[in-house]
Amino acid sequence: MMKGFLVVSYEFIMRLLFNLPRYKLINKIKIFFLKCVGAKVGGGVVIYPGVWITPGRNLTLGCDVDLALGVLITTTGGVQIGNRTLIGYRTQILSSNHQIPPVGESFPISGNIHKPIHIGDDVWIGANCIITAGVTIGTGAVVGAGSVVTRDVPDNAIVVGCPAKVIRYRDGAEVAQLS
Repeated sequence: MMKGFLVVSYEFIMRLLFNLPRYKLINKIKIFFLKCVGAKVGGGVVIYPGVWITPGRNLTLGCDVDLALGVLITTTGGVQIGNRTLIGYRTQILSSNHQIPPVGESFPISGNIHKPIHIGDDVWIGANCIITAGVTIGTGAVVGAGSVVTRDVPDNAIVVGCPAKVIRYRDGAEVAQLS
């Protein structure tokens, strides 16, 4: 019963605080709250209104990270976001998921899978992306809007689609085509 009260209290405070605008002072309060629940947060982080981070522990945000309007991050599996990284509107970073149970068993009691997500420095994740548990996005990568990242993304790769696939690299190198 106490655990339920604490979870709902966390959600209440998160909703109130994280719906506030991104004024510098309010961002400092949001960051203080995240640190109180166990997150590690670098300097210059900007948190737009509507961001939802739960449970907060196992989260590391580098310096100058920008979390746009409506970003959702689940941190139970662990999430590390590198320096100077942009996370676009309504993107979901999901380090946990329900386990698929055998036929005849119920989803709510099937258990959960928790896997860490690592996002490198200087990454740009476009709007409405989904980053799934266990994925690493390399330094300098770009994830196109609406992409679903289910596999690791190499450094400096540009990926798009569902599931996300490398279309080229930032240095202009083309992706080798299979003949």
